[in-house]
Amino acid sequence: MTAKRALITGANSGMGLAATIELAKKGFEVIMVCRNEERGNPALEEAKRQSGSDSISLMTCDLASLDSIRAFSEDFTSRYSVLDVLINNAGVVTIKRETTQDSFEMMLGVNHLGHFLLTNLLLDPLKKSQQGRIINVGSGAHKAGKIDFNNPHLTTGFGIWRGYSQSKLANNLFTVHLSKKLKDTSVTVNCLHPGAVSTAIGVNRQTGFGKSVHAVLRPFFFTPLQGAETAIYLADSPEVTHISGAYFYKKRVTPPSSRAKDERLAEEFWDWSAREVGL
Repeated sequence: MTAKRALITGANSGMGLAATIELAKKGFEVIMVCRNEERGNPALEEAKRQSGSDSISLMTCDLASLDSIRAFSEDFTSRYSVLDVLINNAGVVTIKRETTQDSFEMMLGVNHLGHFLLTNLLLDPLKKSQQGRIINVGSGAHKAGKIDFNNPHLTTGFGIWRGYSQSKLANNLFTVHLSKKLKDTSVTVNCLHPGAVSTAIGVNRQTGFGKSVHAVLRPFFFTPLQGAETAIYLADSPEVTHISGAYFYKKRVTPPSSRAKDERLAEEFWDWSAREVGL
């Protein structure tokens, strides 16, 4: 029996690295997707060492560049015909407004639009799996999120929380509408809240302030492995074979906000996202 194949974005640290190690231990072939080899190669060696598996490889893709995502998808599909699990894990938090190569606000661009394009470009290999699974790492922050179609990239009124919560609501809406599109296939898609996890995300590297706050709060956070447990469960458990379009926390289906379940909003937002990325 051939090993299941999993692809994990943002796999060089935190929850992505933890999920890589645990799935490799379970016998998965894991492709770590990282922005560059400088960060990816040490993580690849660490993952192989901790898992005891050689079935882990590294591919590079910059989720802040639509060109990079398209090139990556072409490269991936030329190498592999089947993908069993896609974990859209990579995420950014920016202290001030930044933009991607395609002029998207960075948090919406990476946390949603980059993964939106990547997922759509990998649907064919996922459909060739016996039971493909797409796992979107969201956040409880979605509850504060709003989609402002008049100012989605926050060219005015930028705020960290406003941008981050919008990008996390986007993960839920993407999950809701994609599950409808995939209902006649063997592919499922679910979203999860990992909990408050102690990772580098959100640490302001320009000042010591973010790091000092992070150090004080770290004992109250989940470890990266604890944060990754629901993603690992969704990737591997037979219990969720027929569940799609759901929102999970601590391995259980949990109600998201009413806005996050709004099917009309999800469809409108899908159409907007498709135009943004040129699908």
